[in-house]
Amino acid sequence: MLRIVSRPRSSGPRSSGVRVPVSVGQAALARGAWDDARRAFQGALASGDDPVAFEGLGLAAWWLDQADLVFDAREHAYRLYRESGNAVSAARIAVWIGWDYAAFKGEAAVARGWFGLARQLLSATPGSSEFAWLSIREGIQVLLEEGDPEGARRLAGDAIQAAQACGSRDHELLGHALDGLAQVTAGAVAEGMQQLDAVSAALIAGEMTDRVAIGLAGCYLIAACDRVRDYDRAAQWCERIKAFCAKWGLRPLFAVCRTQYAAVCIWHGDWDEAERELLSAHEELVLCRPGMTAESAARLGELRRRQGRLDEAQTLFDSADGHPMATVGLAAIALDRGDAATAADLAERYLRRTSPHNRTERVTALELLVRARLAAGRAGEAKAAAEELTSIALDAGTQSFRAVSAVCRGLVAAAAGELELARRECEDAVDYFQRGGSPFESAKARLELASVLKQSGRIASAVAETERAIEPLTKIAAHADLVRATELLAALRGRAPDSAMPSGLTRRELEVLRLVAKGLSNPRVAEQLFISEHTVHRHVANTLSKLGVSSRSAAVAQAARLRLLEE
Repeated sequence: MLRIVSRPRSSGPRSSGVRVPVSVGQAALARGAWDDARRAFQGALASGDDPVAFEGLGLAAWWLDQADLVFDAREHAYRLYRESGNAVSAARIAVWIGWDYAAFKGEAAVARGWFGLARQLLSATPGSSEFAWLSIREGIQVLLEEGDPEGARRLAGDAIQAAQACGSRDHELLGHALDGLAQVTAGAVAEGMQQLDAVSAALIAGEMTDRVAIGLAGCYLIAACDRVRDYDRAAQWCERIKAFCAKWGLRPLFAVCRTQYAAVCIWHGDWDEAERELLSAHEELVLCRPGMTAESAARLGELRRRQGRLDEAQTLFDSADGHPMATVGLAAIALDRGDAATAADLAERYLRRTSPHNRTERVTALELLVRARLAAGRAGEAKAAAEELTSIALDAGTQSFRAVSAVCRGLVAAAAGELELARRECEDAVDYFQRGGSPFESAKARLELASVLKQSGRIASAVAETERAIEPLTKIAAHADLVRATELLAALRGRAPDSAMPSGLTRRELEVLRLVAKGLSNPRVAEQLFISEHTVHRHVANTLSKLGVSSRSAAVAQAARLRLLEE
């Protein structure tokens, strides 16, 4: 659906008083004074319609996240440029309006309609900065919405050619950034990252001046790092983009960057920091860009899943319905709950929607599919998925992908009774994850290794690996995997699970929990332990968080299941 408005020339945003020259508003935009710019452009419109003033007002409102004013001003600017016969300027506004519909409202079909209209208007001027801008916005939509990296690369090439023709260095570099992201997505990681690094160097050197282009180039680089789990590089750029956003007040880009930064924190085991970033970013996006909230919800869902809070994770994934990460997340929850058939169905559904050319986006689903098929006794199909995953990892060459593929090959080998091969693959996976700085993934790989060692009769080595896994799992409060680790350790030692192992609770928190389990209120607990009621409240809150529950009764039930109440 394409929405083109036509309003009386007398309608639109107005400010009473003396007419202000448009140049005043443009100067305010140049120095990042968004409120001053908005007021100046409204003053410029006091005595009559002016498409340039409406365009400037729309940009000021965009920086200020005033959605209604953005749409109203830009639609006025579009109509006035069309009426004056200025097709190029009308196309420029059409591209912005398309982006607005995607970001503010999540209406991708409407966005495509506006982009299509802009392409018609620019048919006679393919060597313009407006054509470059259109190609970049179409390209990122083709990549993210349609999962077509080759189509995105073609559009990036169009953007680069147009930008070079008109001398727009900002759009040329942004086109290269888009091309780099598309190459990484397609699995050509070294080539794509090399191109993104070149753009980054130019950005640092000051070759880019357009603030929107600078922000997008940084986002494309971080997104590429996220796709291949190169989180050390991503962390450096997240800090740069966050500083840029803080300086110029770009709240939506800041929120998106914080969402991506949270992925870095999750990978490195800084889960408390990840939670703060995700909650804040999600709240920000709900207010300023509701059409962009799905990713923050899906990432928070993945954090909750890792914490063992599966019901909360499922709710978050359901709220992000349609986002690729949500489908994969629901598959992971099904597998966590022992429903291998549903997990396999969801992973296969995701992979059917994700082109084989979109290689790096297939890795997580392929790993889940290997595990689900093995759990369902479909070893041959699991092996086929592991082989595709290995092919992607070999081409990408990143440690994280090598680690994931090694784990999957180890699982397949163990299912086939090839225990020595399984041991070597799992050991390699642990080493890769350790070098990549991921305590959660390396701990889980150690548990897989311990299971293989157990099957091989090497009990002492299996115990040692399990104990090494328990320490980081306790530190980051990965409760579900802690339970699994504790149960494995108990089986290896031939006794019931150690009640203190999976909790991550301090001695004082455990004392408080045992009194709560006896039905004592916070004041009574404080009296019993000779501490303040405020301190008791803090201990209870910490206990709920560590056990991954939301109420005192649920904490007691979880503690009983984990044998934490036995003194």
